[in-house]
Amino acid sequence: MVVRPVQMNAYEFVVVAALRAHQLTTGSVARLPGQHSVATMAQMEVADGQVARADETSDKSPAQCLWQL
Repeated sequence: MVVRPVQMNAYEFVVVAALRAHQLTTGSVARLPGQHSVATMAQMEVADGQVARADETSDKSPAQCLWQL
């Protein structure tokens, strides 16, 4: 079981982890070592702070996936 960070609410944790799991499924490289399922690895990366939600005030980055268009 992966414990979510205290400063992140449960909904945000689930959404960010789901988006990261999708990235891992489509070929992104995991940022943490280990052999885990895609969902577990995504949760571990979010909990460790390796992956975070993009700041809404930052510049709009170019779309990298078709669903971002």
